[in-house]
Amino acid sequence: MKSYSQIIFNNFRELLHFLKSTNFSKAILIAIAVTVPILLSIRWGHLEIGLALCFGAFWSSPSDVSGNFRHKKYGILFSAALVMLVSFIGGYLKFETWLLIPVLGLLTFAIAFISVYGFRASLISFSGLLALVLSFAHESKELEIYEYALLIGAGGLWYLFLAVLWYRINPKAQTEELFWETYRLTAEFLETRGKLVGPKKDRLELQSHLYEIQSKLIEHHETLREILLLSRKSSGRSSYQAKRLLIFVELIDMLETAIANPVNYDKMDALFGDHPEFIESFQNLIFEMADQLRIIAEVGTDHSKFPKNSKLGQCFEKVEREIANFRKDTGTEDYEGFLMLQNLLQYLEKQFEKLKKIKWLLGNPDMGTVDLVDQTSAKRFIVAQDYDPKLLLSNFSFRSTIFRHSLRLSVTVMIGYALGNFFDFQNPYWILLTIIVIMRPSYGLTKSRTKDRIIGTLLGGAIATGFVFLIQNPFVFGLLGVVSLIVAFSMVQKNYRAGATFITLTVVFVYAIIRPDIITVIQYRVLDTLIGAGLSFVAMLWILPAWGFMEIREQIENSVKANKGFLAQIAQYYEQKGKVTTTYKVSRKEAFVETSNLSSAFQRMAQEPVSKQKNLDKIYELVVLNHTFLSSLASFSTYIQNNPTTEASLKFKNFIAEIDKNLEQVLLALKGSYSDQVPGIRESDEFTKEQLPTFVPENIELSSKVDVKLERQLQEAHLVTEQLHWLFSLSGKMLRLVSKIEFE
Repeated sequence: MKSYSQIIFNNFRELLHFLKSTNFSKAILIAIAVTVPILLSIRWGHLEIGLALCFGAFWSSPSDVSGNFRHKKYGILFSAALVMLVSFIGGYLKFETWLLIPVLGLLTFAIAFISVYGFRASLISFSGLLALVLSFAHESKELEIYEYALLIGAGGLWYLFLAVLWYRINPKAQTEELFWETYRLTAEFLETRGKLVGPKKDRLELQSHLYEIQSKLIEHHETLREILLLSRKSSGRSSYQAKRLLIFVELIDMLETAIANPVNYDKMDALFGDHPEFIESFQNLIFEMADQLRIIAEVGTDHSKFPKNSKLGQCFEKVEREIANFRKDTGTEDYEGFLMLQNLLQYLEKQFEKLKKIKWLLGNPDMGTVDLVDQTSAKRFIVAQDYDPKLLLSNFSFRSTIFRHSLRLSVTVMIGYALGNFFDFQNPYWILLTIIVIMRPSYGLTKSRTKDRIIGTLLGGAIATGFVFLIQNPFVFGLLGVVSLIVAFSMVQKNYRAGATFITLTVVFVYAIIRPDIITVIQYRVLDTLIGAGLSFVAMLWILPAWGFMEIREQIENSVKANKGFLAQIAQYYEQKGKVTTTYKVSRKEAFVETSNLSSAFQRMAQEPVSKQKNLDKIYELVVLNHTFLSSLASFSTYIQNNPTTEASLKFKNFIAEIDKNLEQVLLALKGSYSDQVPGIRESDEFTKEQLPTFVPENIELSSKVDVKLERQLQEAHLVTEQLHWLFSLSGKMLRLVSKIEFE
């Protein structure tokens, strides 16, 4: 159990990181962008101008997220243009309610539909929706509509100026924070694998957690890849960027090496059951490696505080002694167990080498002695977003998740506005604001946001009520409002419930300055939030619901295709030898990304109502099989790259062809055109007996003293045989399983 001093130290460390985070920096920028125009306009007596600039800056800020700075600039710029256009249109929405409602729905759909162009486009879309909804909150009395809209656009440019200025002052901030998070996630991934070695753990829960961490890691890798490879330097590549790119490669290799070395836990349990001392030794080694990654994350570039390699060296020495004693005691009786332990040890040695390489790179080495990453080839790993207008037409269908979400959102907004006007609420636009903030394409995220929004609003309303009774000074309200705004936007991405609490506090403190009946404002705020949240949740259940089983088939298909492409590249490399091509590496990266996407899709499906979780157990089994298949592919890929291989035999080619045929039949089954009368598909055991030798050749007589060369050959033969057998077996299981699942 942790001591109080440890808890205080950890909380203080988290606070320091929070103050250095990009979320906190962004919140500061938003606070400056909002308060400066207001203060200046009050001083000069033109409050309307200040409010317009304030709104424009605030509405343009959502697209300011981690990623390539050039993309970020364009995102803010397009947000400013969109909110200016929407504000101009919103200024003329003075129709009767019966006409305004369908126009509002049409505009909502059009703005939300922009999200088909990817994540950053969805943030630009959110900016437009904010501008549309809040156009009902403020009506300019001093400015013409076009003047107000132009000032809104100028506010967006004002925020863009602040974002660019901050980037010039601290250009490394987002890169360092992403590395900090990637170190910690990698450490957690390794630690979870270490926990899986223990036989008394809940492996199902740990495996699920492992897939979740893997998905987060791959998302971070994609963002870092975009930042490091697409950044432009007028004077060429900087030493900082080159070193971070090499560290990034090592972190990717740590993840892929882990996935490429799966553990047969049933065999491991049987072995560790007779030799429990190995559990503690291996876990201590893995946990120490994870702890060192966490320390690296905390100390950053201060290499004087890096953990020493000596402690890990002692852990390795202990494991090596125990494995040597095991070999001596068992001789040839449990040679497969010895190979299993040896392979696990070699995997950890590879991870240790990558950890040492990261420390060395962070220690400011002479970059003239380092082989740098070829950025031209590396850019092939980045998937460019397609901005073709035809994408809008191709998604204009009920099969498109974005189309269904946009239509659902527009209908819900129309209902919310109708209810707000019919019952004559004080601020009906709060209902609409709650709807666009809460409602997401997936049920699980909408449900969690609904709960967090309600709890956050109630908690914020209760705290605000206490402040209002205790404080009557408008200057204090203003100060508290700014502080609440900064904290709210710092936390909204990490902890939406806390973010919603401080957003409510901000709104209440702002209204407390300009309205005397603040308790009434709080009551309506809570009521409108409850109505908006309720409408959002009900809409997800009844209005064009997008349940997980509707999209899981496509995700499975994408993952199987990616694995099939990776298998083809492995087979081609095995036959041709030589240098690993960029195409080979890209196919490997795509296989990892698509498998991660499949895991995320399954997690969304698992959060849905039980009645909508069709074939959940079978789909989970299929997801696990797909992960295991990729692990085996990665393991086989690592072996053929790092070891000399013989010429590809006809039997090898036939075996690869059979695995490929199984995967092709899986794809046909997913499309509903599979026939179980397919020639050439045989049971795994029958086929592998014909095609593969046993991992110990029959003409070799094992003795207690096996020379090193022969031992290495036996170890390699064991790995190749096991992996090929396993790949075929997995592909056959996937085929039999997918043919039993009804996706409609």
